[in-house]
Amino acid sequence: MIKQQGSNRVYTRETNAAGRSVIRVVGTNRDENRAFLYMARHFHALGLPVPEVYSVSEDEMSYTQEDLGDTLLFSRLEPTLLERTIRALAHVQVEGAKDFDWSVCFPVPAMDERSIRWDLNYFKYCFLKGTKIEFSEPKLEDEFDRLVQVILAQPADTFLYRDMQSRNVMIKDEQPYFIDFQGGRRGPTQYDVASFLWQAKANLAPALREQLIEAYLDELRKLQPELDEAAWRAALPHFVLFRTLQVLGAYGYRGYFERKPHFLESIPLALRNLREVLAGLNDYPYLRELAESLTAQGGPAVKRSVSTSGLSAAGGLTVTVYSFSFKKGVPADESGNGGGYVFDCRSTHNPGKYEEYKTLTGLDQPVIDFLEQDGEIRTFLESVDKLVDHHVERFLERGFSHLQVAFGCTGGQHRSVYSAEHLAKRLREKYGVRVHLIHRERGIERWLE
Repeated sequence: MIKQQGSNRVYTRETNAAGRSVIRVVGTNRDENRAFLYMARHFHALGLPVPEVYSVSEDEMSYTQEDLGDTLLFSRLEPTLLERTIRALAHVQVEGAKDFDWSVCFPVPAMDERSIRWDLNYFKYCFLKGTKIEFSEPKLEDEFDRLVQVILAQPADTFLYRDMQSRNVMIKDEQPYFIDFQGGRRGPTQYDVASFLWQAKANLAPALREQLIEAYLDELRKLQPELDEAAWRAALPHFVLFRTLQVLGAYGYRGYFERKPHFLESIPLALRNLREVLAGLNDYPYLRELAESLTAQGGPAVKRSVSTSGLSAAGGLTVTVYSFSFKKGVPADESGNGGGYVFDCRSTHNPGKYEEYKTLTGLDQPVIDFLEQDGEIRTFLESVDKLVDHHVERFLERGFSHLQVAFGCTGGQHRSVYSAEHLAKRLREKYGVRVHLIHRERGIERWLE
């Protein structure tokens, strides 16, 4: 079995006696499956980087496709790979639209006014109402009307991926391959760029975003010489706003109603994106006002995401333990408390300097043996344990609900991963608290309960 994210499809890896592996997908909707199968075959025939489809069941509810491995772009958010991906996206959008049968798209053939309003209502009913905040529907709808008109005014004769984000890109032989595009349809190119570069948990730095936009436009100009770059750029922030509202609706539905912690944890990051984009747009003053009230001092959206994920509603203390790369920034405290510890592991001996450990992580036994035999990490963690123990004991005495501890190193791969594993297991065994362990750069998270 392969872990699901937001989809209800079931994925398994199957290997035959000869050692050849494929991915089997069991879908829940025949029309959605048909859309994916048509798109995959169409793109593959054009030489675009998508998995090859091998077989389809008679009822079209199941199919097998090429196994692209286990490496998500999300686990390797490196500038080189990000640029290769966004350049390849331009080809999927433009070349993929050639001789494309839009009638197969699911659930609609194009991003039209009705489908845009579906997404805006998704935000209103599945997220905004879920926060319990009071708001004016007439004012909100007035600004929705403005946003709809901007989106509909953009050229829309290209393939719109719809869910273009780093969890839907596989890395094989250092090249990106696109998956999960079954929701694709005809639409403007800016939407996918906004979706990819403003993905909440990817948390890309503004300078890197601009670098990637330049790379994308460089590729798009080759494919569309008539491109009006100034108009394209002017419209992009409106698409960032639209996509952010849509994903907040998804996070609300998957988190508040389906109780999936992964989506709840993305809400504060998406709200930050919302505030940032609205700060540069003068057309949506009421949305800006709402965004400020949702986020200011741990507003209702943040509090709702924390309590619903079980960090405080069940009582007791939860400790969130991160491993991360300093190159990609310190993890935000999504509980709204704004406290906790950040420990720098870079003073200890780095296994990543040696060739035999470069592809391994702090979860692998050879790396664990290296760190423990060297001894520096043990001395480092003795001090960490004393500090965190005192904090946990005081928080338990005072009835606090959340503490965050983060370990950073150069790549978020070896020392920080080992340290986070050590502390998470130790706290669970010694104090019996709930521990939410997140290896951010590895794309791994789990609960110790």
